[in-house]
Formats: sequence, structure tokens, C-alpha cells
Amino acid sequence: MNLAVWSGPRNLSTALMYSFAQRADCQIWDEPFYAAYLARTGLDHPMRAQILAANDADYGSIITACTAPSDGLHYQKHMCQHLAAEDDLAWLSALTNVLLIRHPARVIASYHAKRENPIVSDLGLDVQAQIYARLSAQGETPIVIDATDIRANPEGMLRALCARLDISFDPKMLHWPKGGHKDDGVWAPHWYGAVWNSTGFSGAEGPVPKVPDELVPILKDCLHHYQRLAEVKISV
Repeated sequence: MNLAVWSGPRNLSTALMYSFAQRADCQIWDEPFYAAYLARTGLDHPMRAQILAANDADYGSIITACTAPSDGLHYQKHMCQHLAAEDDLAWLSALTNVLLIRHPARVIASYHAKRENPIVSDLGLDVQAQIYARLSAQGETPIVIDATDIRANPEGMLRALCARLDISFDPKMLHWPKGGHKDDGVWAPHWYGAVWNSTGFSGAEGPVPKVPDELVPILKDCLHHYQRLAEVKISV
């Protein structure tokens, strides 16, 4: 199974990738399109030169690799913002797609602490909504799961996700060794510090944070996408 998990930044995406990486039947691929995204947009992200040097930057060849037949479970951690609104998404039909969402106020607060002043396209919720609409129109129903629900009940939500994927739940998915994973992207030292120091999912989140006044318009733009997707998310 080619399992494509589509997330925005600061969405528990690395922790969920580490969770699946503990399965003996699972191979992980960390953000296949990151280099292609930087090459296309020209954005000056942390470690840009290293990312471009270490990874394929051609969208076509990456899509071919993502959709190639796989043995066992091939977990692809995708960032939605690495796609563009004009991209042809027909190839997604060859994958099993999961949308990992999180309340945009939580995402903005966390992202702003790492990289100031995000814009709507940095956060990926608009593309998540586009993916859901496109696949639904084709008669497919992507699985939607909320990061906050996972943190509140890791085992229950992972069991629910595995049931929807028609795979067995493995208790090893609840914990991982400290220090990262051999298949982390080259950008991991900048972004993955908290996960590297963890051995499992963090506890339940507190109240939704207040975002800085200047980022309230971004929150409003993202919130309606989140609310629509949250209506169809899975639960225990």
C-alpha cells in the first residue's frame, strides 16, 4: 500500500511518521516534494542549499516514485504546501490518502515560533481541502484525522486509523527511540528537535492559543477549511 499522509507544518506529522516507522511492515519516506517545492518557489527556507543538494527536485519523477508498486506499507509523509493550486492531482488516485489536520490557531502559533509571519499557503489547509474535494468528486473518500485527537488518545485514534486502512494495529506504534530516524530528511535538525527528544506522543493539548493580532487574517482564511474537514474526521 502506498499510504500518502497529507499534512500542514507543525501538525504532528513527524510523530505520526515515526509511529508508523515502528511497524516491521512499513517503509517511510519523509517529505518527497520538499526540494521540488523550494526549487519551484525560490523560497529561502532553513537549510535550503542542503535540501536541494540531497533530494530530487523534479515533480514528475517524484510522482512516478510515489505511485510505483510497493511491497508492504509505504508511508509517505507529504506536506500539502509542497503542491500548488494549479497542479494536476489525478495521480493521487493511485494512493491511499489520509489528511492529517490540526486547528490552524495551534499550527500558526507553533510555526510562527520557528519561522515568523506565515502566510496561508505556508500552512496547507487550502490544499488539504482541495485534495478532499478532488478525491470526493471521483468517488473516493480520503480519511481525515485530527492531530489533537491523536494526542488526547494515541492508542484509540491509531486503532481507528488502522481499522480504516484495513491493517492491523501494532502496539509498537505508540513509542519510538529517542534521537530521530535513519530516513529523516536532511532538514530534520532544524525542525524535528522536539520529536527527536520524545519517545511517544505528547499528552493532550491545552486550550486553543491566541494568535498574534497581525496573523488573525491568516487564521480566518484557514479556519473555514479546517472546520469543513473536521466535520468528516474519524473518531474512536
